[in-house]
Amino acid sequence: MALYKTLARIFMFTMVLQACGQNDNITIKTTQLSNHVYMLEGQGGNIGLSVGDDGVLIIDDQFARLTPKILAAIKKISAKPIRFVANTHHHGDHTGGNANLAEAGATIIAHDNVRSRLETDKEKDMLPVITFNDKLSLFINNERVLVFHLDNAHTDGDSMLYFTESNVLHTGDVFFSNRYPYIDLTSKGSVDGYIEAVKVGLMTIDEDTKIIPGHGQLSNKAEYEIFLKMMETLKNNILAEINNGASEEDVASNETLTKTYDDLGYSWNFITSEKIRRTFYKSLKK
Repeated sequence: MALYKTLARIFMFTMVLQACGQNDNITIKTTQLSNHVYMLEGQGGNIGLSVGDDGVLIIDDQFARLTPKILAAIKKISAKPIRFVANTHHHGDHTGGNANLAEAGATIIAHDNVRSRLETDKEKDMLPVITFNDKLSLFINNERVLVFHLDNAHTDGDSMLYFTESNVLHTGDVFFSNRYPYIDLTSKGSVDGYIEAVKVGLMTIDEDTKIIPGHGQLSNKAEYEIFLKMMETLKNNILAEINNGASEEDVASNETLTKTYDDLGYSWNFITSEKIRRTFYKSLKK
């Protein structure tokens, strides 16, 4: 577990360094999903955006150094003020711009556990000022946006946001499109919780829903169902090994357990096939 914590810290530190050192090379890509809902891609977690007469709602805000570029991209769409920022969880590639946007007048919203975890950073300006335990609704730009908590999935503070009229779902990091997910065990994430969270997301949407994943390309229900099957397949494969007495090293070295999805390109630079096997083992062994 100590090694896992160290790797997680290294990952987040590396992401921050990349945000600082490669800022000039980052372009904010904007994709319109409905009359007033957009997806923004830059560096870090994907951003959701609602614009209209009521102002602007942002879902996640990437890194602090990218705020000027993000704001410039938003201003091309709307001159209205940014009223709300909703954080899907506490990781820095989703909350790094909080302080900048709060200074610009935005109200930050997140789950109770997101505030608790961000409080340890002792940067008060980045903290959510409205928190919730289970769910809430935002009524903005002629649309109800459902915000609901997911227990112990990617972390212990995950939320999804569903635009009820636009039929758009922002999953936060409870979906990594076409790649293995990062399950933050040090922040009380778990394999079982993650799988259950995906099922909740799938029950919320239909075949026409556009999905903004935490990372990766714009997606849909069919692809999310494939992602769920991957998660359940890996769970079944690795749980069977655990029940047969396999050790973590046995599972980590057994490439057959993930081969089907390795061959489809799910392994990536941070969550390799070996790391996902170790993550599943550690979570399921408990």
